[in-house]
Amino acid sequence: MTNREDEYDYLFKVVLIGDSGVGKSNLLSRFTRNEFNLESKSTIGVEFATRSIQVEGKTVKAQIWDTAGQERYRAITSAYYRGAVGALLVYDIAKHLTYENAERWLKELQDHADSNIVIMLVGNKSDLRHLRAVPTDEAKAFSEANGLSFLETSALDSSNVELAFHTILTGMFPVRVFFTPNYENLQRRNSPGVPMFKDNTGPALFLLSK
Repeated sequence: MTNREDEYDYLFKVVLIGDSGVGKSNLLSRFTRNEFNLESKSTIGVEFATRSIQVEGKTVKAQIWDTAGQERYRAITSAYYRGAVGALLVYDIAKHLTYENAERWLKELQDHADSNIVIMLVGNKSDLRHLRAVPTDEAKAFSEANGLSFLETSALDSSNVELAFHTILTGMFPVRVFFTPNYENLQRRNSPGVPMFKDNTGPALFLLSK
């Protein structure tokens, strides 16, 4: 019997990036398992989980990679940008330094990832509004200046977590599925854990259905 988790039309790789401690792991667990761990520890290296959603009548399986934010893992995680078609760049609204570092993370993403990657800036821990250090308008202005979508979330109380992931997945769907003009030129591309495809003229554009 076929596992329903194995039944999908498209498989998209999404990466979570940002400083250590901003809540990337809890965003991942909240979206994929509806779980939150107050005692969550820093990710070591790279972890991933999956969840499928419906987009325009198709089953889209998101393979979401939680990349460690510590400096000592930067060389490891940079390899995992390859093949990603979406990214959530996460900062902590109560720690301005994590927001300041978003520019560095964005540059690293642009240096290593597909130029067509869909990116959302995510201000996490919106439940800590009484400790807010990053004004919403400031983050919105940064997003607009860099062509990013923007949302504030809380993995603790689930606020906007579903919306963030659904927005990034639906945002990449029409581009990745319909942008490639010549299906006969598709070639298999190896990427860690993800069956990526590309045409002969450009970067990875979409993930072919099974």
